[in-house]
Amino acid sequence: MSIEHIDTLIVGAGLSGVGSAVHLRQGLPQQSVLILEARERLGGTWDLFRYPGIRSDSDMHTLGYSFKPWTGAKAIADGPSILQYVQETAQEFGVLPLIRFGHKVLSANWDSAAARWHVAVKRLADDTVLQVQCRFLLMCSGYYNYEHGYTPAFPGMDSFKGQVVHPQHWPQDLDYRGQQVVVIGSGATAMTLVPEMAKLAGLVTLLQRSPTYVVARPSRDAIADALRGFLPAKIAYALTRWKNVLTGLFYFTLARSKPELAKARILQGAAQALPAGYAVNPHFTPSYKPWDQRICLVPDADLFAAISQGKARMVTDTIEMIEPQGLRLHSGEFLRADVIVTATGLDLLGFGGMEISVDSVPLKVAKCLSYKGMMLNGVPNFAYVFGYTNASWTLKSDLTGQYVVRLLRHMRRRGLDSVVPQLNDATVHPEPWVDFSSGYFQRAMDRFPKQGSKKPWRLYQNYVRDLLALRWSSLEDGVLQFGKARLPSQ
Repeated sequence: MSIEHIDTLIVGAGLSGVGSAVHLRQGLPQQSVLILEARERLGGTWDLFRYPGIRSDSDMHTLGYSFKPWTGAKAIADGPSILQYVQETAQEFGVLPLIRFGHKVLSANWDSAAARWHVAVKRLADDTVLQVQCRFLLMCSGYYNYEHGYTPAFPGMDSFKGQVVHPQHWPQDLDYRGQQVVVIGSGATAMTLVPEMAKLAGLVTLLQRSPTYVVARPSRDAIADALRGFLPAKIAYALTRWKNVLTGLFYFTLARSKPELAKARILQGAAQALPAGYAVNPHFTPSYKPWDQRICLVPDADLFAAISQGKARMVTDTIEMIEPQGLRLHSGEFLRADVIVTATGLDLLGFGGMEISVDSVPLKVAKCLSYKGMMLNGVPNFAYVFGYTNASWTLKSDLTGQYVVRLLRHMRRRGLDSVVPQLNDATVHPEPWVDFSSGYFQRAMDRFPKQGSKKPWRLYQNYVRDLLALRWSSLEDGVLQFGKARLPSQ
């Protein structure tokens, strides 16, 4: 069997994979890059999810790439526009020829003697297993299972006579015009679906077990629009990006340092956008502090408008039983439904579900510590992209891609073949992967690495700190251990 040799192998052709490939092509044009994508299309999340109204809950001046200005009219963009932006980026920067679709990575084993990853890849068209060797492995596979989402086992679901839909696999022929729709959930997907479905449905009910903080924001960025009027696109984009980064950090820091003040302001905003006397408590008043979970963004207050117009309503209760015609709640209320949408979250999956080993010893990911939120202690020539929980994914994706380029250029200059973070500080203690109380995170803590109690093992969820740590800090920090292959290069 022939073995293909690549300098850097990227797994995943979504927002992160495309962006990382651009950084590698620009920073190390002499090295070979290959992207393996299990699906038949690029775009990742923005191609997979096709439910009504899908959009980002982050502004595109921070969700967009650092090297390609977002020029769309709306700062809070819809899914198709984001997908088009990723596709344009791949075309413009020569990434498309690097992608091999329909190829799923099964396993990767690091060979210390040769300083190579041996990667087993299934070609899905004919189930052939291929072998690829690479010097560096960069995981851009996201953090959830593309095969299915998470749906709790609701009693009586099999008896329901209508249609049950999970947003991750939305049937494009679903006709809900004039029908009674119940959306179960309280996250960003539910908040997106309700106002969009309310345009055609008879009534949409958002049924939540516990509420979420919801903040309204204009879909257009007035300052960005003004800057584009008299500045070059790249400069206007950069200024807007930093404006939004710093504004986001300010409000996050405020929420963490003065949670009661932040909570009062959020609830005041919701009350002002809803009809007089509307029950902000309980429907928009969580039991946790702001930013213990991600805050839901509703552009142009569309959710509040749908409620005000009587096209949507909120119910905060729990399900006792699903019956043929609807849902029976523990309060005794019955919600009639023709369609039930289970916007109940993601099934998290680390590193695309692939098996990882080092010198044929299986890696126990949950026992690893994360170095700078992008590498694993004891795992050589390996990095992964994981975005912020309190800001745009691409902010960290860009930093990670740039750091990998910086690392590889350093190794090339010094004639080195391997780099591995090694925990050599006994005062560092493992802590949960992320400080986030959302259910879909808590259910999956054992599938992801830990963070450490102090830097460089700690995640601060702070773009400015990460910018300094990843772009300007010394690579020779005593944690990264560099080496050369013991066997001749292949």
